[in-house]
Amino acid sequence: MQLAETSIRRPVFATVLSLLIMLIGAVSFNRLSVREYPKIDEPVVTVNTRFAGASSEVVEAQVSKILEDSLAGIEGVDVITSISRPERSLITVRFALSRDADSAAADVRDKTSRVRQRLPQGIDEPVIAKVEADAFPVIFLSLSSDTHNALQLSEMADTLVKPLLQTAPGAADVTIFGQRLFSMQVQLDADKLAAYRLTIQDVEDALRRSNLEVPAGRIESNLREFNVTAATDLQRPQEFAQVVIRTVNGYPVRIADVAQVRQGPADERTSVRLNGRDAVGVGVIRQATANPLELSAGVRQLMVKLKKDLPPGVSVEVANDNSVFIDRSIKAVYQTIVEASVLVALVIFVFLRTLRAAIIPLVTIPVALIGTFALMAMVGFSINTLTLLALVLAIGLVVDDAIVMLENIYRHIEDGMSPFKAAIQGSREVGFAIVAMTLTLVAVYVPLAFAPGRTGRLFTEFALALAGAVLVSGLVALTLSPMMSSVLLRHNPNPWWFDRFMERVLQGVTAAYAKLLDWTLKARWLVVLVMVGSGVVSWSVLSDIKRELSPIEDRGVVLAQLNAPDGSTLDYTNRYARAIEKVGENYPEFDRIFSTIGNP
Repeated sequence: MQLAETSIRRPVFATVLSLLIMLIGAVSFNRLSVREYPKIDEPVVTVNTRFAGASSEVVEAQVSKILEDSLAGIEGVDVITSISRPERSLITVRFALSRDADSAAADVRDKTSRVRQRLPQGIDEPVIAKVEADAFPVIFLSLSSDTHNALQLSEMADTLVKPLLQTAPGAADVTIFGQRLFSMQVQLDADKLAAYRLTIQDVEDALRRSNLEVPAGRIESNLREFNVTAATDLQRPQEFAQVVIRTVNGYPVRIADVAQVRQGPADERTSVRLNGRDAVGVGVIRQATANPLELSAGVRQLMVKLKKDLPPGVSVEVANDNSVFIDRSIKAVYQTIVEASVLVALVIFVFLRTLRAAIIPLVTIPVALIGTFALMAMVGFSINTLTLLALVLAIGLVVDDAIVMLENIYRHIEDGMSPFKAAIQGSREVGFAIVAMTLTLVAVYVPLAFAPGRTGRLFTEFALALAGAVLVSGLVALTLSPMMSSVLLRHNPNPWWFDRFMERVLQGVTAAYAKLLDWTLKARWLVVLVMVGSGVVSWSVLSDIKRELSPIEDRGVVLAQLNAPDGSTLDYTNRYARAIEKVGENYPEFDRIFSTIGNP
């Protein structure tokens, strides 16, 4: 094998090649995104339409049905679901995995624009959005206070908290939950309106005439000019109350004569609580390629500055952090990688019986694993539970090629050949065998990447990451391993006691295996019957095994989702949400109870 012989004769070349692989892999590792699982979600596009004042029946008949009929003809549509609520229509179009998300969104926009004239004139323009699986907040913060009301907390969240959190590394958007928007509420008295022979439309027209914000221009002179600001809009309840609706019998009827005016929230359709305390929630959504762990750490750092900027009496806390489980899962896999490496090292040392010989295949592990990150970055993979699982499995595979090379070279050294000549001779004998072993393993795992459906997408990164690690290990076995064997291996004419003990144990195992093999050859039909019986039993048990996309995991989180009857008010839903919160309060294991209630 020319590559192995070149590496033996040029040890610096083999060393630099392995160091270069590790360097590129280390740089690629820092650039890989971190996820819990590979990105396997189908392209999803939503159409959100608001129809003010319309009931759910009207929204369904005049908005949702028309849009659904138009969107059903798009190529690659898998499932269309629609939710028609009072004043709002939400249609979700899920496409097949083969469709590109951007082109799917463009088709949805085109189909929606074609039926725009058939929709009611009073609707807002439909909002079409491409939904990402990452479009869910990674971390939630809650603002609460005993001295500030919900309107004030909402204003702080919108003007102070949101702009600051948008600067966090990897933040794509910041969403406010339980927000209360400022409004001026005019509560009309129907009897007084009837007494003055007025209608609600008269009040609305009067407000539109009086509450205007118009440009006033500027005043110019020979030397200077001045901008003129005209305060033509209404700001305080007293100003709204003095608006004249109409003159009746020579008497100007004002809003104060037929209504009460007060400041309040525009609507109260959502509510947020943390540990039973009313709050305003803020959720930070990450970018598609951002690291959720870095985003969470960045938000927690910004909380220190945020606490200084908020007025006294306002507290900000982490209500929920979805990156904690990802962090724990990845740390557990890293720990497994270390444990697997130690166990492999012990097994290699026990069977090879010398520390010098054990070092050679062990060096293959970090080179192959770190080098795999370069291949993962090249094809756009991420660091997730499955790719790290592939590296755990690869630990036992990447040392095989190096052990085969090492054993064959060591055999020649024990026969009296010099280490240099033994390395040349041994690498020539097994070089092509190692290539065949490597390609065979790659051929086993690569077909997983071509499996259809979500399962195929789920295991694509797993299969290719494992195949990449095997390829790198094969390269190391043909370059670094024979070079190190020629330098480190020595013939020991006086083996130490552990070497002699293990030699006797291994010879005993070999003799026992020879006897077992001889017996199985004599009772071959019995062996065949046992194998066939095992296959039949396995096939019968297979139908009773549960099937699921991913195993059930204990994340230390209890999620309760309530769906109230159609038309339920916020107070109605809130009552049952509080009952569930009280149940959770009886368990000291819960460190926090975070609730979001209402129609978002």
